[in-house]
Amino acid sequence: MHGSPTWRVAVLDQAPAAVERRSMTEDAAAGLPAQLVEVLADYRRYLSAERGCSPHTVRAYLGDVSSLLARLAAERGAGARLAALDLALLRRWLAAQLGAGASRGSLARRGAAARVFTAWAARTGRLAEDPGPRLVSPRAHRKLPAVLRADQAAAAMAAAAAGASQGDPVALRDHAIVELLYATGVRVSELCGLDLAGVDHGRRLLRVLGKGARERAVPYGVPAERALDAWLRCGRPALTRRNSPPAVFLGVRGGRLDPRAARTVVHDAVGAVPGATDLGPHGLRHSAATHLLEGGADLRSVQELLGHATLATTQLYTHVTVERLKAIHDRTHPRA
Repeated sequence: MHGSPTWRVAVLDQAPAAVERRSMTEDAAAGLPAQLVEVLADYRRYLSAERGCSPHTVRAYLGDVSSLLARLAAERGAGARLAALDLALLRRWLAAQLGAGASRGSLARRGAAARVFTAWAARTGRLAEDPGPRLVSPRAHRKLPAVLRADQAAAAMAAAAAGASQGDPVALRDHAIVELLYATGVRVSELCGLDLAGVDHGRRLLRVLGKGARERAVPYGVPAERALDAWLRCGRPALTRRNSPPAVFLGVRGGRLDPRAARTVVHDAVGAVPGATDLGPHGLRHSAATHLLEGGADLRSVQELLGHATLATTQLYTHVTVERLKAIHDRTHPRA
């Protein structure tokens, strides 16, 4: 390694997760003064160890905060200190993003990331006061998610089942993936992270680890049970290798299934349905939530099933059902 700052260490003998975390910090800190690099490294540790954020979330937060710190360094020079970060600089930073063509959604996300960072910095004594609460950023436009109709979802399940009818191990796996994603509404990362010990066959429950390392139990129905049982009995043994992990779903080489492979599986199943909107696993999650609410489920129950931290996130689906009802009314009522 050439001329690395003193805070960097050799990573060749570290565990892969540690290497990834170190690389994540180095990428975000490129070009920053040493004192701000140290702040960013401490913040990364806070996000990972104390908040329990996923690597994807940590990477996104570090990217936004490094942009803010780069603005601080540009204005204050190589001797820039975090203590100089104030509301005026936060506003200039967001204004520059707006001038560069950032969308409302991006500005809202970056403003939120800045507020989390300044709250941490003030709480740990790095800032005398927290300017974040006074930073106003535009609200992102919340688009209604695309969903399948109930009959289209059933057709996608049937398409996956037809592929599994010949007993091919990969086809059996793909059928189980599609059925479980729709039956439970779990995130694709939660499904791919599911281990055999997390399946309660007797009560038809999955114990998944969601955002913020929060565990929850999610029920699934009889069709998903049949597909899962066929995969575990007849499909998974064919893909298992000596060093395979205890994951429920395996890739063709015997390792834990990658979420990207699961996305391809869902796209293929939905793509087999004429007229259906092209959706991935998140689209099946949206569809499951919408169909639960249309069937009479209450918001609190759907919130628990989906693993949403706040009810406000789940309430988005009520708008989906209302919009669909309005569309049906406009299309079918004689005086619409």
